Amino acid sequence: MNYEFDFTSVLASWPQFLEGAWLTIQLSFPATVLGLVLGTLCAIGRRSTHRLLSRVCGFYVETVRNTPFLVQIFLVFFGLASLGWKVSAFTAALLALIINVAAYTCEIMRAGMDSIHGGQIEAAECLGLTKRQVYWHVILLPAMEKVYPALTSQFVLLMLASSITSQISVEELTAAASRVQSDTFRPFEAYILVAFAYLALSLLMRIGLWAFGQLVFARRRRLKTTG
Repeated sequence: MNYEFDFTSVLASWPQFLEGAWLTIQLSFPATVLGLVLGTLCAIGRRSTHRLLSRVCGFYVETVRNTPFLVQIFLVFFGLASLGWKVSAFTAALLALIINVAAYTCEIMRAGMDSIHGGQIEAAECLGLTKRQVYWHVILLPAMEKVYPALTSQFVLLMLASSITSQISVEELTAAASRVQSDTFRPFEAYILVAFAYLALSLLMRIGLWAFGQLVFARRRRLKTTG
C-alpha cells in the first residue's frame, strides 16, 4: 500500500467543518437540557402510585430503549410530515434526540431516586418540610448527584449520536465531512479530521458538565466534608 496522506484540500474546507460543529452543538445543548427535564419527569411518573401514569411512562421508556435511534429519527421526520405537520430537518432531529435521551435519562434518574433511603424521607417529614421540599431537597437533588457521572456519559453519547441525523439532511459535523470528502476525493483524511473534532467536542462537553456539577452540588460536598 502506497497511500499518501494529503490534508491540504480537506483543511481548506475548515469553514464547513466549523459550521457542522456549531450545528452539532445547537442540537446537543437543548436536547441535553430538555432531555434531562423530560427524563426526570418521566422517572417521577414511573415511580408514581398512579398505575396508568406509571405504565405509560414505562411503555415509552421500553419502546425507545429497544428500537434503533435511526428508526426513531425517520418516524419523527416522516411521521410528522404524514400528519401534515411540516417541520424542518433540524427540528425533527432535535425532537428525536430529546425523545431518545429522555428515555435513558428516565432510567438513570429512577435508579438514583430508588437509592434514597426511606428513613431520610421520614426524617425530612418530621422536620416539617412540605412534600415539594422533600422531593426537591431529599430525593431529587441527592439522586441526581449520585447518578451524575452516568448522566454525563449519556449526554456525551447523545452528542455523538447526533451524527445519525445527517441521514435526514441535517448539516451537522458528519454531513459536513461527507460533503467535503465528495468534493476533495479525500474520504480518509476528512473522516480522520471529523473523528478528532468529535473527540474535542466530547472532552469540552465533559469539562462543561463537570463544571456544572461542581457548581450545583458544591453545597452538598461542603456539608459532607464538615459533617
